[in-house]
Amino acid sequence: MNIVAKKTLVDYYLKNPQSKEALEDWYTKTRRSQWTNFADVRSTFNSVDAVGNQHYVFNIKGNDFRLIVVIQFKHRFVYIRFVGTHAEYDKLKDASQV
Repeated sequence: MNIVAKKTLVDYYLKNPQSKEALEDWYTKTRRSQWTNFADVRSTFNSVDAVGNQHYVFNIKGNDFRLIVVIQFKHRFVYIRFVGTHAEYDKLKDASQV
């Protein structure tokens, strides 16, 4: 998959070093994947939820962090929309609109 934009992850883990290993692991697995549907994503990551509007929420590092992405399966693009702590995620009104 093509991921836009890794810089979002890097900027986050430079400020939150405890997230670096888990975010880099997510990036590596996602980059190597060839997902065509949500079942493919779920087979790579058990802890992912579809929240609507092509948005998916990943639990990162044992649910310490949340990552929201938009996945366009047809074009093989993953757009990073949000990365933050679980508490920061809980403050969002609607993850499908991020």
